[in-house]
Amino acid sequence: MRIHVVNPNASESMTAGIAAAAEAAAPPGVTVTTTGAAGGPLSIEGPVDGALAVPWMLRRIEEAEATGADAHVIACFDDTGLDAARCIARAPVVGIGEAAAHCATLVADRFAIVTSVPEALPVLRGNLSRYGLMGRCAGLRAAGAPVLDIDAGTPEALAAIRRETRAAIELDGADAIVLGCAGMAALAAALADEFDCPVIEGISAGLALSAALAGAGLRTSKRGGYAMPRKKAAT
Repeated sequence: MRIHVVNPNASESMTAGIAAAAEAAAPPGVTVTTTGAAGGPLSIEGPVDGALAVPWMLRRIEEAEATGADAHVIACFDDTGLDAARCIARAPVVGIGEAAAHCATLVADRFAIVTSVPEALPVLRGNLSRYGLMGRCAGLRAAGAPVLDIDAGTPEALAAIRRETRAAIELDGADAIVLGCAGMAALAAALADEFDCPVIEGISAGLALSAALAGAGLRTSKRGGYAMPRKKAAT
């Protein structure tokens, strides 16, 4: 089975980190190919970055579809361009935000999301509402750490993530933590040990769910909302 993991931003460092996390999380028998955007923003922090990233990401999805990928994972917690990607792909497409949130509901009554910057919070609230999971979310917290600082592992970023994780458990009443940034993947195990609760990162959740979908022989529906876009002349 071949799963394509796409980083929608243009940071080579983040793409390398995502690739390492995806390789580590790949189920047996799964070959992972990780790609990054050839242009667009270096990080996605809010709606503008997300909109600018989508065309570049869709090219990577199309290229992977052409080479026979069995599933795709969008490695941005905002689930950037998820609907558009599902329209152009016949293979299943999983966003790491949706995957992590669903996995959290299977191991805890209430979860909280700890993400990077405040600009991400409205996007994540909207996604949770659409997925029908707001009722299971104890809170959303932003560490106030830029995505590239998280990727670099600066002491300030790590301290902020730990601070908001503690607050989500002690103040919001969360039973599990969802890490709301692909660059946080390497922190999950240590945070789970420190706070003695499930800590879910989206890359491993996305790999697990996409492999399950592909393994079950499921494909993206080409009826209704995920129908292939009509061909139109370019101007």
